[in-house]
Amino acid sequence: MKESDPSYFQVALSTSIVVFGFDGENLLTLVGSKPHNPFLGAPTLPTSWIKPDEAVEDVARRVLHESLGENEFYIEQLTAFAKLYRKPEGRVVNIAQYCLVQHDYLKKQPGPGYYWVNADAVPQLVYDHNEIYDYARERLKRRVKHRPIGFRLLPREFTFAQIHSLYEQALGKELDKRNFRKKFIKSELLILLDKMVKVEGSKKPASVFTFNQKLYEKMSLKGYDFVF
Repeated sequence: MKESDPSYFQVALSTSIVVFGFDGENLLTLVGSKPHNPFLGAPTLPTSWIKPDEAVEDVARRVLHESLGENEFYIEQLTAFAKLYRKPEGRVVNIAQYCLVQHDYLKKQPGPGYYWVNADAVPQLVYDHNEIYDYARERLKRRVKHRPIGFRLLPREFTFAQIHSLYEQALGKELDKRNFRKKFIKSELLILLDKMVKVEGSKKPASVFTFNQKLYEKMSLKGYDFVF
C-alpha cells in the first residue's frame, strides 16, 4: 500500500481526561453524562474529538474549561488507547490525559452534565473509559511516590490528617501515621504554621501546614523516592 493511500487517513482522534480532586477527606474524580448517541446519558470521562489542526493539549484544556470553568491545572499525557473496535462509530485513537485539580476549585459547581464521584466508586463508563481510568489511577500511584504532586490536590493550608488521608487513597493502602509523618518532616517539604484548627470528632485542635514552595519546585523536577 502506498504511503499516500487515502485509507491511511480514515482514523479519528479524541482525548479523554481523568480528573482527580481531593475534598479534604476523599479522593474524587470527574464524570460526565454522554450528551449524544450512542449511549446517550451514560457515564463518561470528559472527552472531545481532536480536529486535524488542533494540538492535543489545547483540546484537553478546552474540555477542562467546559467541564470545570477553568483550565490552568496540572495535566499530563497518559498513553494512546487504540483497540480496533473500541468505538462503534469507527476507528478512533484516544490520546488520554490525567489532571489534578486543587482543593479550592472543588467548591465550584462543575459544568452542565458533569459531577464528582468517589474515586473508589466510579460507575461503569462508556467504551473503554474504565480502562483509561484504571491506567490513570496507576499513574497517580506512581507519581505520588516520586513527585510531590499530592500538594496539587491539597488546599494551600492543610492538616497532617488530610495529607495522610490523601496519600492513603492515592496509593490504595493504609499507611502507618508515625512513619509517614517522619518521612514528610524529614523531607522538609512541610512548613508548620503558627495556627491550629478544630477537627470534627476530636477535642484536640490540629496543627496546620503549608508546603515549602522552593523545595517543592525543585523536587518536582528532580523527584524523590518515598517508600511507604
